[in-house]
Amino acid sequence: MSRSILNKIKDPISGELQEFESHFRNAMKSNVPLLDKIMHYIVQKKGKQVRPMLVFLCAKTCGEINSSTYTAASLIELVHTASLVHDDVVDDSTMRRGAFSINALWKNKIAVIVGDYLLTKGLFIALDNDEFEQLKILSRAVQEITEGEMLQMEKARRLDIKEDIYFDIIKQKTASLMAASCKAGAVSSSDDPKVIEAMHLFGEEIGIAFQIKDDIFDYGTNFIGKPRGIDIKEKKMTLPLIHALNHADPSIRKKYIRYIKKDSKNKAKVKEIIDYVVQSGGIEYAQEKMMEYKNSAISRIEFIPNSPAKESLLALVDYIVERNM
Repeated sequence: MSRSILNKIKDPISGELQEFESHFRNAMKSNVPLLDKIMHYIVQKKGKQVRPMLVFLCAKTCGEINSSTYTAASLIELVHTASLVHDDVVDDSTMRRGAFSINALWKNKIAVIVGDYLLTKGLFIALDNDEFEQLKILSRAVQEITEGEMLQMEKARRLDIKEDIYFDIIKQKTASLMAASCKAGAVSSSDDPKVIEAMHLFGEEIGIAFQIKDDIFDYGTNFIGKPRGIDIKEKKMTLPLIHALNHADPSIRKKYIRYIKKDSKNKAKVKEIIDYVVQSGGIEYAQEKMMEYKNSAISRIEFIPNSPAKESLLALVDYIVERNM
């Protein structure tokens, strides 16, 4: 079902996305046989490509798609793929999108080098095409992603994340690349500062909504069945949990923080935490915040004239907050 929805959203840019596939495959090529084999594996296991879709839809909403748009989409997808490869090493994850991760198949050392290679390819694509503004946008996003990851690690040690810190983290870790996708698309087709800034803020807010949706998945939904509890096992303080603990009696809060610190692998205690979060209204609160960011994002671009591309862009926002995986 989600694939058919995405295909409909892609309609105004379907030709451009097909051409982008060729651009991206060429960008991934290497003369080193092992590296080329891994690049081929990555291309075959690609995800929904939400970020390149944002680049093309934002570009077409703001003007006409051109060579700069293709460069921006390739750069975004290379940086995003590099971040996923590195994330799997950091998190010691063995699966990615239902398939084995790069570190699971070729070990951590090679995975780190692969991530570096992807980042370098992105830099060269920008430089070879004299796309200095696009490079500036993406370099800022990479810096923010790194800082957000480090901030999360720092706070996770003490489990003292408050709501404002949580939003700082996801704004940097997740939303920065979506904001960059939207801004890069706008920059490729428009020179209007008001339009470009609106698209940047639009992308940032839908990126925050996207991450909140991921947080909610960890507690189970009608679509994915039983709760996963992965974030709790990894000692990640997500919005439903933060809200529940912030409104808990001190003794209960202390107990569950102790569980997260010392017993996060204990299935019974993880389930107890999940049940408490659900009963405390943590899920409903997170859903409300997600919708606030979604609605704010939409309001950012109300002044931009309607078009098939803009309709698809807004449909993509709906998909992000309504998806079931």
